[in-house]
Amino acid sequence: MFYKSYTLQLTAWGIPALYAGTAIVAGLTFPRIESRIFPGLVSAMSVPSATAIYAAIASGMIALTGIVFSLTFVMVQFSATAYSPRLVLWIARDPVMSHALGTFTATFLYATAALAGIDRKGSGKVPFVSTWVVVALLVASVGMFISLIHRIGLLQVNRMLIFTGDQGRRVITTMYPSVKSVAAANESVDFHALPRAQTLIHRGRPRSIQAIDAPTLVDLAKSSDGVIEMVVAVGDTIVELTPLLHVFGAPQPINERELRNGIEFGGERTFEQDPKYAIRLLVDIAIKALSPAINDPTTAVQALDQIEDLLLRLGLRHLEIGAFRDRNGKLRLVVPFPAWEDFLRLAFDEILSYGANSVQVMRRMNALVSDLIPAVPEERRPALRHWDVRFKASIARSFADGEQRLEASKEDRQGLGIPRHSSGNS
Repeated sequence: MFYKSYTLQLTAWGIPALYAGTAIVAGLTFPRIESRIFPGLVSAMSVPSATAIYAAIASGMIALTGIVFSLTFVMVQFSATAYSPRLVLWIARDPVMSHALGTFTATFLYATAALAGIDRKGSGKVPFVSTWVVVALLVASVGMFISLIHRIGLLQVNRMLIFTGDQGRRVITTMYPSVKSVAAANESVDFHALPRAQTLIHRGRPRSIQAIDAPTLVDLAKSSDGVIEMVVAVGDTIVELTPLLHVFGAPQPINERELRNGIEFGGERTFEQDPKYAIRLLVDIAIKALSPAINDPTTAVQALDQIEDLLLRLGLRHLEIGAFRDRNGKLRLVVPFPAWEDFLRLAFDEILSYGANSVQVMRRMNALVSDLIPAVPEERRPALRHWDVRFKASIARSFADGEQRLEASKEDRQGLGIPRHSSGNS
């Protein structure tokens, strides 16, 4: 079952704004509270020294903030040309970015506001707690700066590929049960024979289907004694008047607002319930690396390493998960999900098209298919053998020279590393 997440998410600017507001309030109130409740609790630091330190931290922090984030956004923009722009958005929206900006801003604002608490009413005293809060914020800023540098390092190609593969592995583990753990399938139901009682239409600007709340839709279908069929799949982009779902066999229409609450819309695709999205991004990186402007087949081979792992995990999972039943075992919801052949087409088609002239890429793809065939269940091997035949046909067309054709036909997990002798696919 899939559950729609209702977690409160602040925007990229909302987190720094929260930090800033808290810092201003704290900077203006802490010194007053100290002077009234703990009049004897003062710092041993002199007023001129405290003033100089606060001012230095404030001015230095705002300069550091500008430099660090200017460099960060330049690197993100530069990386968008080398990878997929859709992938770089995930890095740019990393919570560490927002929290780092918030911490830097809070340090600047608190140090500035706390200046008013030094030598309050000519007392010649420096508030003790406020001084240590400034020091703590300075230490936190250093920690966030280190974390930010670590995050920027994620833009290295291999770490970017691993990050994308990890997102795919997480969603595969969450969504798909193991083939061995799945009980015998329930008898199929021809719900299309029932009268169509309702169709939900999208109205508004284009949106992406990010997730489907299956328990909510199952409960709605059960309460109406009908069957809901989703017309769109997770990852689809819908436009004005796109049908979202059909309701079959229900005596009365279901409230449209409740039906819409069972679908999560957004501005773009997410990893949450979309296992194809991780493969899509890996393929984007691979085909961009294979473009004549970049000409980097090694990056495509590294992307194929992650793609192979995702395909292997999918091959060992039960992919037919689109039928949802109520507690009595009656079919209530049907959701379209990609089949094994859909994953293979997405993983191979474009890379084969753009990498057909690369000996390195073809050798890696040959090894990929050769390793997957014996690893997956028997019913999924014919689709892999089909692609193996397509690879061989593509090599025959792309390499006129017999020696190059022979080299491209070998199996090599590194692309151009240690080839192995093909023993035939089982």
